[in-house]
Amino acid sequence: MRSSQALLQFSQQVLQQAGLDEEKAFHTAHILLEGELLGHRTHGLQLLASYVAELEKDTMTKTGDAKLLNDMGAVLALDGSYLPGPWLVNKAIDEACKRAQQYGTTIVTIQKSHHIACLAAYLEKVARQGFMIILACSDPRNKTVAPFGGLTPTYSPDPLAVGIPTESDPIMIDVSMSTTSNGLVARSHRNQELLPHNWLMDNQGNVSNDPATFYANPPGSILPLGGLDSGYKGFGLGLMIEALTSALGGHGRSEMPLRWGASVYVQIISPEGFAGEEAFKREAEYFKNQCLNSEPIDPNKPVRMPGARGFELKQRQLENGVELLAETQSSLEELAEKYRISF
Repeated sequence: MRSSQALLQFSQQVLQQAGLDEEKAFHTAHILLEGELLGHRTHGLQLLASYVAELEKDTMTKTGDAKLLNDMGAVLALDGSYLPGPWLVNKAIDEACKRAQQYGTTIVTIQKSHHIACLAAYLEKVARQGFMIILACSDPRNKTVAPFGGLTPTYSPDPLAVGIPTESDPIMIDVSMSTTSNGLVARSHRNQELLPHNWLMDNQGNVSNDPATFYANPPGSILPLGGLDSGYKGFGLGLMIEALTSALGGHGRSEMPLRWGASVYVQIISPEGFAGEEAFKREAEYFKNQCLNSEPIDPNKPVRMPGARGFELKQRQLENGVELLAETQSSLEELAEKYRISF
């Protein structure tokens, strides 16, 4: 067990040793830790070693600021120049929150961001301020999901996250437009484990739970959300995410980028620009409670809100220490030895 504060300090030190300034290192370390606290292990501190490797190869930009492409007040378009994704997204969120107080809503797109880690990690802070946040991203380099009815992978899992303020804990939604994530498939393959369900399709069109099919030649693919039964819905949603991120951002698959990155869509909505924060939270809380009070199919498994399990895990780990996966622990120990930092 490690304290969250110790892990934050360690991760920030490593990132600074690898070339980031204090501010960029802090934001990146904080988002990785937040993902870990919420239970998103593949998109938490496990990513630290990969980020450091990108910094060492100069494929993550260390210094500078995002470039302004367009500013229409309630709409901002930025070029992230492959700077650290968590830093870029946090800066975009802060600016959008300020502007949403004036305009009611603000949208920021970021082209050529580096990877932005766990989307759920950005939601709580914003929702607890009374704003609703919609956050989406795609990776124009990544092609691991096949369109519904196709065999050839053409797009990335395309996650969408939404933070909704209520009168109590916010609702935090973080879902991919595919049946699973690249990170979970990769981790299962490393550990020679089968996936819990048939979330993959091999290169012949057969469903599978074996990650090895994903790495075959030609490769298999991740199924769209809904699988073979109703994957046309996930495919349609994937098209929406690609439009919001790469198309609106002005940089995507047509450029055939070779760097690990993200096209990002951030929208902040202020209820004060509509019927007011009190009315919004009242309605959100009422509907939340209606769902929670639905008679459960299994009395031992009552309905729970998206994000509730993450809140519980976060609180437990803040109090008792962070429960790292063995491979995450090992990767952090290797970084400690490499950069001669106490762990």
